[in-house]
Amino acid sequence: MRNLAVAGALLACFASTAEAQSLNFDQAAYVTCREAHAMTPDARIALSISLAEHSARARGVVLPDDERGGRLALLVRGGCTLAPDAYLFTVIDRAILAEKDKLPKR
Repeated sequence: MRNLAVAGALLACFASTAEAQSLNFDQAAYVTCREAHAMTPDARIALSISLAEHSARARGVVLPDDERGGRLALLVRGGCTLAPDAYLFTVIDRAILAEKDKLPKR
């Protein structure tokens, strides 16, 4: 019984991640912070990373894996807390724009 529950949870996780990855950019750009918050954590992370990579490419920077990336995440979290109906992409793009001078260039 326990294995069946674990398998079901894994399938739900993969389905949610696949759902987030199956969105094209035009669809993903219009996901609000509130809608992203309702996603599973894996799907939300996959969507956020995809949107952040798109914004970083457009801004000519690279997303770092150090504390600068953590600061970006905190800015996005704060922006979504203050404006849950804002588009997640807009919040991410503005966070990258705010930290652009501190991020490595492409």
